[in-house]
Amino acid sequence: MAEGKRIRLKRLIREESNSSVICALDHGMTSPTFLSGLVDTQTRVRDAVAGGANVLMMGRGFAKKSMGAFRRDTALAFMMTASAAARPHGPKISAIGSVEEAVALGADAVVVYTSLAGEDEDWMISYLAKVGEACSTWGMPLIAEAEWPDAYQGSSEAARNLGPAYLMRNARLCAELGADIVKVNWSGDAESFHRIIRTCESPVVVAGGPVIPDEQLLTRFETAREVGAIGCSVGRNIFEHTNPEAMTRAVCRIFHDRWTACRALEELRAALRPKTA
Repeated sequence: MAEGKRIRLKRLIREESNSSVICALDHGMTSPTFLSGLVDTQTRVRDAVAGGANVLMMGRGFAKKSMGAFRRDTALAFMMTASAAARPHGPKISAIGSVEEAVALGADAVVVYTSLAGEDEDWMISYLAKVGEACSTWGMPLIAEAEWPDAYQGSSEAARNLGPAYLMRNARLCAELGADIVKVNWSGDAESFHRIIRTCESPVVVAGGPVIPDEQLLTRFETAREVGAIGCSVGRNIFEHTNPEAMTRAVCRIFHDRWTACRALEELRAALRPKTA
């Protein structure tokens, strides 16, 4: 492994806990509608950093605007795909940016969304392979998002139709093409997610997905951790939360501190209670 990649991976994955909590703030390029939680992105960055997230996933525009809110040890994951999500016949993924630009920006990783089983599957594979090759050249870690084809739309249709076998194939393909970290949608249960992790043979972070109740999210993350996930990548469940900093801290408790979901939820609920005079 190139020294540059090794150094960057140390910022992406905390050595003391072998964990990574990514706050995904790239949804302005992927969601079919604008999400109100992304108003005042720099405040969302400060919330995530204060809550303990060690990686922020962003596009070039708001990464440049938000650098002042980063800490010295905050890692930047540079998003290299966007979604034409408002098309009437489903989203189409576009390539944006380059590994060279990520190096110049000071990023610690590049991120490529990868969905299979669609008309553009061959393009997805070719693009991921191309980025993987460039990452090897430049010493840049690659995070591949092995996700459902409709992940950006918040739909559950693909999950019902394709099942865990789809995620297993997608995650393994991403690892085969050079992904240093694979982000995977939750497969529905501990057994199937464990099989996905074993098949992948690369560090896996579980995707946060659409907004769900706090207890459900934290329990899911504890389960994913127990079967081998090193962390998570969470967007909407943080920046759409009533208290993004407290929600980030609760997620970090699960992975960085290895708390139970029950304990993390108790702390979160305490932070959400109205303050009395």
